[in-house]
Amino acid sequence: MSLVIALDGPSGSGKSTVGRHLARVHGLGYLDTGAMFRAAAWYCHDRGIDLTDADAVTAAVAALPLEQDLDPDSTRVAVDGVDVTDAIRTTEISTHVSKVATNLGVRAELKARQRAIIAREATADGWSGGRGIVAEGRDITTVVAPDADVRVLLVARAEARLARRALELHGTADAGAIEATRDQVLRRDADDSTVSQFHAAADGVVTLDSSHLSLPETLAAAERIVAEQRP
Repeated sequence: MSLVIALDGPSGSGKSTVGRHLARVHGLGYLDTGAMFRAAAWYCHDRGIDLTDADAVTAAVAALPLEQDLDPDSTRVAVDGVDVTDAIRTTEISTHVSKVATNLGVRAELKARQRAIIAREATADGWSGGRGIVAEGRDITTVVAPDADVRVLLVARAEARLARRALELHGTADAGAIEATRDQVLRRDADDSTVSQFHAAADGVVTLDSSHLSLPETLAAAERIVAEQRP
């Protein structure tokens, strides 16, 4: 029987770390839906498309030649054969991605792709050979996979999220690094919250607050939730 785990949460809440861990533990595929939106932003920006032109961006993303590894130990993302794994994580793309992620036409296109990937992982043709998948993002638990076997909302205080993202991007969580990270984290959350709800759990979604938890404690808590919620 395949297992689908849906994870949502704001920036820096630990979705990627928890998602990859659960995928490894259970032998599942891992889908970072945020990387899809970043790849779409990179694709449009690379082609000189005005990101405020909603129709042009939607048309471009509909034709987006995207390849994304589902191996939790690989984060490779390619667009039209070009490896953009590092390029989509740059400050420039982080600054622009919300313009694409809040485009409702783009969201509809990418959500259809996400649902197709999740469905494929329940079959022998999927990367996991039918074992299932962990999908993480902003509205996986409510829109993309509301019928997932396990649905978790990961949250943490803003200060904790900023420190984690600063450490990830700058290698330090000092005051300067946190300030340099603030716009990417808080502004993007504010922008994305206009089109999706990822700050409060919907009915049936379990909330995991990692504000005061160490990484091992957070992973252990996530494993307990899966053990309790899975069929």
